[in-house]
Amino acid sequence: MHTVVVGRRVGMENRESMEDDLDCATEAFDQSTLSIKHQTKGTVQDIWQRPTRRPLPPANDVVLCFEIPLARILPTAATTADGPSSAGKKYVIYEVNVRKDGPGPDPYPTSVERRYTHFLRLYEGLRKDHPALLQTVGFPKKVLMGNFTAALIGERSAAFECFLDHIVSVPLLRDSVHFLEFLQGDELRNACQLLDERRNELAVPLLENCFRLLNKIYLDKSKCVLLLLCRLVAACTTSPIPHPAAEQWAELALRRYEHVCDAELLVLYIPLLQTCLHLWWQRGRDRSLLEERLNEMGKKGIKVKGGPTLAQAIHALDPRAETI
Repeated sequence: MHTVVVGRRVGMENRESMEDDLDCATEAFDQSTLSIKHQTKGTVQDIWQRPTRRPLPPANDVVLCFEIPLARILPTAATTADGPSSAGKKYVIYEVNVRKDGPGPDPYPTSVERRYTHFLRLYEGLRKDHPALLQTVGFPKKVLMGNFTAALIGERSAAFECFLDHIVSVPLLRDSVHFLEFLQGDELRNACQLLDERRNELAVPLLENCFRLLNKIYLDKSKCVLLLLCRLVAACTTSPIPHPAAEQWAELALRRYEHVCDAELLVLYIPLLQTCLHLWWQRGRDRSLLEERLNEMGKKGIKVKGGPTLAQAIHALDPRAETI
């Protein structure tokens, strides 16, 4: 039996523990430098790297861990009358690594890239809705754009890690729309735009990464996880030729939907079954079990034919940019 704890936030009850933890993290970051350079598309990037990994949890514990292993300093593109040009200003992209470490490191960590402004919007949104729950949380102040030293990036990275640890340790913060937007907002918008352009093969990897990220943080049958999983199935199956991973995600969605009782989520179940039925036909698989499930639901008076497609049902629950 594993005990699930969250980062360094286990047992934190007062401001002193938060500050002590941040001090320890910052001390480790202070050892870092910006001496590493990386060439990308003709631009030299400064890369800051975390000097050490966050420690693994004690035996029999499973820890949800947020870690910023590196940050990249990039030039800001400025638009002039002659077109885009570099104005000499810079910004920092932080790579946020999300893991579930147990006796050993998570073999399938998931990462997203976020700027200071993403963290700031998250902090301000949570502070507006739940000010009492953020009283012990310190947030790094803005600095003049381009004034990025190794010490500053290390201090910010440590603060961001502690901030994310705190959020997932408090259910009201973890389940907020602000945190969900922080985790998936940019990628989901990009994926939906690609789906709108019928570029499903590029949208699927974005949705896969979003799903793996949310699946580490939320329960298997939570609304955000199941909704994203169904969106992933739809993206894999709406092309003339299904995505190679279509069956994998469809099978997982069917398993996850067993014993789901949320009425709002159940509106996706019939379209999901119909989608899987068509996919099984395309793949030459036995469809008898899926047909049996649909027949049983039809006998209960549930409409199983002529309803919305899976993409349409998803859009009704969570309208996005994709064409339905």
